[in-house]
Amino acid sequence: MRVDKFLWCVRYFKTRSIATNACKQGKVRLGDEILKPSKDVFPGDKLRVRKNQINYELEILDLPKSRVGAKLVNIYVHDVTPKEAFEKLDLLKYSKDYYRKKGTGRPTKKDRRDIDDWFENAEDEFKDQNKKDE
Repeated sequence: MRVDKFLWCVRYFKTRSIATNACKQGKVRLGDEILKPSKDVFPGDKLRVRKNQINYELEILDLPKSRVGAKLVNIYVHDVTPKEAFEKLDLLKYSKDYYRKKGTGRPTKKDRRDIDDWFENAEDEFKDQNKKDE
């Protein structure tokens, strides 16, 4: 079975054309070899698929006749992706949430509340310090 069709059948890509483009961009590998979309895959092959900044490692168990339901994917593919890859993705998400470049627009409501809280706390500390000095 063609590798692009296989990845579509086991629901790693929503459409076959997206799977084909991923192959053309070099995101699908068999060992260290970049696969073309028309390359045939067989049971026992181990694929590496880069998707959403994660390198998925898949072991092909069997070839489906056509696209399978989500519950049946485990019959055809064994996902051996290390947990560290998913942990890296979580760290990346958290770092993006708390970092915004200067000048990228108005503050969000949460940013605005944080700024207001900081000013209130700074004002209270300033008043407390003045009372101590008197």
